[in-house]
Order: sequence, then C-alpha cells, then structure tokens
Amino acid sequence: MGWNTIRVLRDRNAGLYLSGVIVSGFGNSAMSLAAGIWIKTLTGSNGLAALVGFCLWLPTFAGPAIGPMTDRLRRRPLLVVTNLALAAVTAVLLLVRSREDVWLLFVVLTVVGAGGVLTGAAEVALVAAAVPGELRGDFNGLVRTAIESMKLLAPLGGAGLFTVCGGSMVAALDAITFVVAAAAFGRIRVREPAVAVRSGRKWIAEIAEGSRYLWRHTVLRALVLTGGVAMVLSSLSSTATYAMLDIGLHRSPAFAGVLTPIQGLGSVVGGLAAGALMRRMGERRFAAIGLLLFAFGVLARATPWLPVVLGGSLAIGLGLPCPLIAALTAVQRDTPGELLGRVAATANTLIFAPTGLALLLGTGMVAGLDYRVQILVAGAIGVVVAALLATTGRAVRSTPPVDADRPISGSWRAGR
Repeated sequence: MGWNTIRVLRDRNAGLYLSGVIVSGFGNSAMSLAAGIWIKTLTGSNGLAALVGFCLWLPTFAGPAIGPMTDRLRRRPLLVVTNLALAAVTAVLLLVRSREDVWLLFVVLTVVGAGGVLTGAAEVALVAAAVPGELRGDFNGLVRTAIESMKLLAPLGGAGLFTVCGGSMVAALDAITFVVAAAAFGRIRVREPAVAVRSGRKWIAEIAEGSRYLWRHTVLRALVLTGGVAMVLSSLSSTATYAMLDIGLHRSPAFAGVLTPIQGLGSVVGGLAAGALMRRMGERRFAAIGLLLFAFGVLARATPWLPVVLGGSLAIGLGLPCPLIAALTAVQRDTPGELLGRVAATANTLIFAPTGLALLLGTGMVAGLDYRVQILVAGAIGVVVAALLATTGRAVRSTPPVDADRPISGSWRAGR
C-alpha cells in the first residue's frame, strides 16, 4: 500500500464515498443472491430464479439515455435523493408473502438496476469534483477493491440471513444500506457549480453529445472498449468453469468455492496497486498489461494441472480490474464537467451491458463444444486486444478532440 493510498484513506470525502460504496454494495450483493433463492423458494422455478440477474442487468443498456439526468442536476443531492428513493422501493419487498407477490421482486429489482445506472454515472462525476486529481487512480483502485470484496462476502451473508430470517429481512437490510449510503454521500463536502440552463434542448441531442464525445476521444474510446472486451471475455470464459472442474480437473462443482476467493484476492491486490502503477506507466499501458495478465490467466484454465489453474485464477483477479480502473480514471480526467455524467453512463454501458450477452453465448458454447474451445478463444482474443492497445498507444494523443474545446451548451469549463 503506497503513500497515496494512505492519503486517500485519510481524505474525508474519499472516506465517506468509500463508506457509501461499501455499505450499498454489500446490501445489493446480498439481495441479488437472496432474491434468486427467495423466488426459487416461493415458485420452485429455476427459470424465474435466473431472471434476477436479467432484471439487474437489463437497465445497463439505458445508460446513455439516463446519463443526461446526471448533467442536469447537482450530483451530490441527486445521489442522496436516489438512494433514499431506492430504499423506499426496496422496502416494498416487505409485502412479498406468497407466489402471487413474486412480480414485486422483478419490478423492484429492475428499478434498483436502473437506479444503479443513474447513481453510477453520478458517482463518477462527483468523484471528479470531490477527490483531487492526483489521488483518483488510487481512489478508483480502492473502490474496485471494495466492490470485489463485497462480492465475496455479501452473497454468503445474504444467503445466511435468508436461511435464518427469510427474504423480508434481507430486503430490510438492503433498504437500510441505501439510507446509510445516502447519509454518507450527503456529508461529502464539494462545491458543485450551478447547472447550465438547457432551455429547449432535446433529450436525444444531449444523449448524442455524450456518445459523440466519447467516440471522438481516441484515448477514452480505446480504454472504454478495452474494458468492455475484458468484461465480455470474463463472462465468456466463466461459463466454462464447471465443465473445467468436472472434465479438466476431475473436481466437484463445490471446488469453485476455492477458485473464487483466489481470484478475489488477486482483485484486491490489483486494486490497491493500481494508482501507483498507473502513475508509472500511464492508463493505456496499465490497461494493456492487465488485460494480457488476465488473458494468460484464462489460458491457464485450459490445462489439466491444478497449480496452473490456481495461478491462473490469481492472474485473472490481478488483471481484470486494470482496464476498468484505467478507463474510469481517464474518463474522470479527460471529460468536461458538463458532459461527465453522460460520458460516464455511456462508458458504463459499453463496458458492462454486453456481459449478459456473453454469458448467453458462453452457455451455448459450453453445451455444444469442448470447454477448452471457449477458454482458448477468450484467452487469444485477450492477448490480441492487449497487444493492439499497447502497440498503437504511441500514435494516439491524450487530449480531447479538437471540437471539444467549443462550449457544447453553456461553458463546460465552468463545470470543471
């Protein structure tokens, strides 16, 4: 842990933000698993239980349309109000008692997914104003570490709480975490400039502005697309896990409980080291090396040797967060304040929305092909994309596109 990481932990705004992320992340991760168990318990249907992930994932496609809202309003009050609203919506699940009430779970989870898209974009923009620029790489690494840690701990807690107390208690816990997150975000001290008046502007035009800026900015476009590729390859390769355990390693499905913590450990270490590494090599090279490490970790799973597979899981955990952290840090640095919400929402859509489609593709591949085929395909694509990112980086400029210096609606420099 470097000195800048310690500075982040001592920074008041960063500490409050991390508290909000950790608490709400725990509640959401616990609820996402418990909801599937809850639906399975009430209906006996595996298909309906599987729809939980679909409800949470589908709203990510609406990121570009939701993003303009975060540029029309002050981000800190927006985060507070949205988290309180999500707490109220989640509390509706206390009414679920029988099979006939299951539809409430699907509605609430979809709303929570949409709320996550809104708060995700607003948080990126708020961090750009509240956390000093020299600390953002370390800060984003810590945020990724916190998110990955919650993914490891919260599902077990949610499943245990459901078993002992039932789904209503998990829903109440999730609602409370939204309230705590709202309180944490509300205490962040940040000066947000007055929002520029956009009288007569069409929503579709604002969506296009954010998407156009991201696409024309060669550095951001490359990093965001790399992050999306990393997530797609992660989803594609992860669907082969149980086939790998059965056919390749001759282990029971429960052995996945060994691989997951090792990968999580790698993510924690990678997140803590991210800021220092990006300062030494820059976001582009950092993302390329991380993707390459991830790809080698995926390829290691094609071997029948347990130590190599375990090392591959560690490499996957170390490498996968790198392109995500690099893309987020570059978006915060290189995007005008007036566009930051829209660009962040569009970037999140490009990075995370395709993962569900990759899961479907991977499921089909593992059902009809040798599991090593999709592992080798995912690993090879990762190596190629990492090489392209590294070798083309020297010719790519790190400044915004020329026409970005023009005010797009009002003066974007006033929002920096």
